[in-house]
Amino acid sequence: MTFVRTVLGDIHPSDLGVCYAHEHLIIDPSFTTHETPDFELSDVELAVAELRDFRADGGQSLVDSMPCDSGRNVVKLAALAQRAGVHIIAPTGLHLAKYYDPGHWGNQYTEAELAGLFVADIETGIDTHDYNGPLIRRTPHRAGVIKIATDRAFTPREDRLFAAAAAAHRRTGAPILTHTEQGTLGLEQVSRLRDLGVDLSHVVLSHLDRKPEVAYHCAVLAGGVKVEYDSAFRWKPGQGNPTRDLVVALLPEFPDQIMLGMDAARRGYWRSHGGAPGMSYLLRDFSVELRRAGLNEADLRRIFVTTPAAAYSFNAPAPPPP
Repeated sequence: MTFVRTVLGDIHPSDLGVCYAHEHLIIDPSFTTHETPDFELSDVELAVAELRDFRADGGQSLVDSMPCDSGRNVVKLAALAQRAGVHIIAPTGLHLAKYYDPGHWGNQYTEAELAGLFVADIETGIDTHDYNGPLIRRTPHRAGVIKIATDRAFTPREDRLFAAAAAAHRRTGAPILTHTEQGTLGLEQVSRLRDLGVDLSHVVLSHLDRKPEVAYHCAVLAGGVKVEYDSAFRWKPGQGNPTRDLVVALLPEFPDQIMLGMDAARRGYWRSHGGAPGMSYLLRDFSVELRRAGLNEADLRRIFVTTPAAAYSFNAPAPPPP
């Protein structure tokens, strides 16, 4: 039987409910926040307040996307899920190289070593120290998605990271969530993961709407992956809303492959931190805009409910490619 793995345990995909497909809920002090202080989201009380508003507006689930040793704190994520009454999917994997110091272990470990760490997060439990070593103390809270990323080009580090993520996916059936830098390398990511034996129906490419070219998106979606758009609130006056336009243009042809998130990885985006627009933006504001553009309730249910449930469910483990 398929399932979705949350920090508080496995649930049936139908229980995921209204889901934001790419978020940053906790980012503890780390190299990431040292470089960009506004990324620090370490206050559980403020996070609870933000997500209680999200829950009141109809939200039920969120996919956290801060992976190994970049500010991840699964104990806080579990407390947040319990207190706010939401499902949270926690990640394993690694982010862009710029979020780690130059000597980080992610730049040195082999494909097999990386895959072993990812699998342990998924099957046993995430390290309470976030692989910030040298000791590892596993919690009962397990990862439910593998997060990987590319910048503007594949490097040897990204080659190893994608291969390790694919190996962990094949061994566990865990879904894969990717970061694309300003929407680039989408086709290359799809091709690479396909060649590595990944079930593309359980792959989600993030931030693709930051490159709002309809033909490009059609080509990516034709590969069978899901996409996650999160720039709806980021467009400046005079730009219109390319995120809305992409959803309207693409949903008829790809009704079960498009999801939305906030990617709200800055305090300045959270109402509980005095920022805007707040985590409920997609439910309060953008959904209204999509309805005005012609989407109906069945369309919104696909975007927020049925597509995330399919994307983030575990697949049956698969053998390695020939």
